Amino acid sequence: MATALHMTAKIDPFQAIAVSGLAHRLKAEGQSIIHMEFGQPSTGAPAAAIAEAHRVLDADPMGYWESPALKARIVRHYADWYGVTVNPAQILLTCGASPALVLALNMSFAPGDRVAFARPGYVAYRNTLKALHMVPVELGCGEAERYQMSAQALAALDPAPKGVILASPANPTGTIIPREELAAIAEVCRSRGITIISDEIYHGITYGTRTPSILEVEPQALVVNSFSKYWSMAGWRLGWLLVPESGIDAARARMGNLFLTPPSLAQHAATVAMDCTADLQANLDTYARNRDLLLAALPGMGLGRIAPPDGAFYIYADVSDFTDNSLEFCQQLLRDTGVATAPGVDFDPIDGNRFLRISFAVSTPEVEEAIRRIGPWFAARNRGSREA
Repeated sequence: MATALHMTAKIDPFQAIAVSGLAHRLKAEGQSIIHMEFGQPSTGAPAAAIAEAHRVLDADPMGYWESPALKARIVRHYADWYGVTVNPAQILLTCGASPALVLALNMSFAPGDRVAFARPGYVAYRNTLKALHMVPVELGCGEAERYQMSAQALAALDPAPKGVILASPANPTGTIIPREELAAIAEVCRSRGITIISDEIYHGITYGTRTPSILEVEPQALVVNSFSKYWSMAGWRLGWLLVPESGIDAARARMGNLFLTPPSLAQHAATVAMDCTADLQANLDTYARNRDLLLAALPGMGLGRIAPPDGAFYIYADVSDFTDNSLEFCQQLLRDTGVATAPGVDFDPIDGNRFLRISFAVSTPEVEEAIRRIGPWFAARNRGSREA
């Protein structure tokens, strides 16, 4: 028994979940809460997708199923957005991006293999690697690197890792890797035998900057994507993993044993959602407005050091003028103002104690109210720090 326990990986908690738990407790006590701690669109699925779900509930008994129509639509998506040709067999439909990441890691690497990614980065990269007994290699990326992975940093790793996880637009920063740098990263990976997993779940949510797919420069990469963000279908639990032709059999064997299939209902709805251009553009317009409001307001509160939010729906801000404990800081901000944010320690165990992440995937009135609430709170703390 002791041996089995010793072999179990230690996984750190996702602290934003703890902040959210506190937010819900405060709400139950009567406090008004604005949820900006999770990367979850406040909008629902597109209206036509919901209508299709209602129709299917009465017409289809459903079961284990992979939608040929949805796979075909995803194939067209890659052609339309990136000029890339893929085979429907390369697409595995999953219950969101999280199982897709597990699937990609499990089919590509063995326990003990080293896999690199940028720090700050999504908390689940580190913890999923640990859970699979792989070794996370976090490359510190600051303002000089625009908080992103670079070919130079990857080339300098000795020994070379077995794999790298790229995220563009990134969580928590929203930064995008330009196509030229993405091509340079791909070249380093080819020359050093590094397998690429590209997390592209925020594609489509950008602000004047095109986001290339890794498949434009490296067709042997694995791509994780999801309907949770751009298509605003987080609760439907649907995503996909795109694998190279050589990995289809390995991926399908694992998918069939570990996950089976995603919900049939979600697949029906998502096929329709992919063509709901007006709804999706309206969501993007809201995010752009929210982003502009925050970028205009935060510097006046003393939050002027912000990672460039090229895409996604996050502000990753340096709060070192106020605290060196971002978790306690977020909890106090929540208690005092009702605005829930995510502590940087989730995304960066080294420097994240001085950062917080604000999600603006909420309504514009909520963003405006959040600014009204937190402005005086930061101003009071700023005055106190100057006087001290």
